[in-house]
Amino acid sequence: MVNTRILLDETEIPTHWYNVIADMPNPPAPYLGPDGNAVTPEMMSTIFAPDLIEQEMSTQRWIAIPQAVREILKLWRPSPLYRAHV
Repeated sequence: MVNTRILLDETEIPTHWYNVIADMPNPPAPYLGPDGNAVTPEMMSTIFAPDLIEQEMSTQRWIAIPQAVREILKLWRPSPLYRAHV
């Protein structure tokens, strides 16, 4: 029988997110503002939290998941992961 549902134990909760942009041969174009120019992190800070901007604009391959987020994931996970089968 093929396993379809994946449930993680507390000890298996990831500590880092993988950032695919680090491995792309051609990185995506920068975000553009209403004037058609590239948006800077300072411009984004008016509506987004600093940690979110850092994550979104990062070119690092692995981005650490904040400890506070990992603690919440230990308490509650909205749903199990399901593997797609062809």
